[in-house]
Amino acid sequence: MQVRIPELAFEFLKDLKKNNHRDWMQEHKKRYQSNEKELKAFYASVMEKLNEEDEIEKTKVFRINRDVRFSKDKTPYNVHRSVSFSRAGAHRRGGYYLRLEPGNSRMAGGFFSPEPKDLLRIRKEFEMDDQEIRDILDHPDFKKAFGGFNTGYQVKTAPKGFSKDHPSIDLIKNKSFFVEHKFTDKEVFANDFLEKLVYHYGLLRPYFDYMSDVLTTDLNGVSLID
Repeated sequence: MQVRIPELAFEFLKDLKKNNHRDWMQEHKKRYQSNEKELKAFYASVMEKLNEEDEIEKTKVFRINRDVRFSKDKTPYNVHRSVSFSRAGAHRRGGYYLRLEPGNSRMAGGFFSPEPKDLLRIRKEFEMDDQEIRDILDHPDFKKAFGGFNTGYQVKTAPKGFSKDHPSIDLIKNKSFFVEHKFTDKEVFANDFLEKLVYHYGLLRPYFDYMSDVLTTDLNGVSLID
């Protein structure tokens, strides 16, 4: 049986966007629960497919409730559904992400706001040798699917301790190192969406393998894993 994203899931999210308050959600709780059941079946199929070529430790379904404590927007619910798939083991780095939203669906993968130690290690690697990462980013299939790193998270000139004139500064000044690919609603509802999604996740593997090697060794290539 082909597992698909039901169009009703997007109809619910569209209605929620127009009625983003708790009373409405309570009235439509059964719709929400039915949609979540269908979506979780799809997520399970994604995880199963990923495990054919990778090893996934867990699936995290993000809550529909928004954290409004520090936001000016006090609407209580997200109008999208999101899930991430974490790779297993200390020697596997990187994660897969999916966001489902009417008119704004996307998959993504990589390293969003890595901890300071990892961020410095990545930058130092690019400072020392950027050829391998550029080969990955410039691979025709990778470039066609993703373009390159999302550049919305960068320092303005150069991080502390790095020269703004370094040839790799375009890479070094990133604060996150992830790529993304958008899907139309028509693509999301299509029978082959699962295969198309997993294909794009597969394009990330050489990048993940490279970054896993970087983040589990020091600058001399000595393993940091016991």
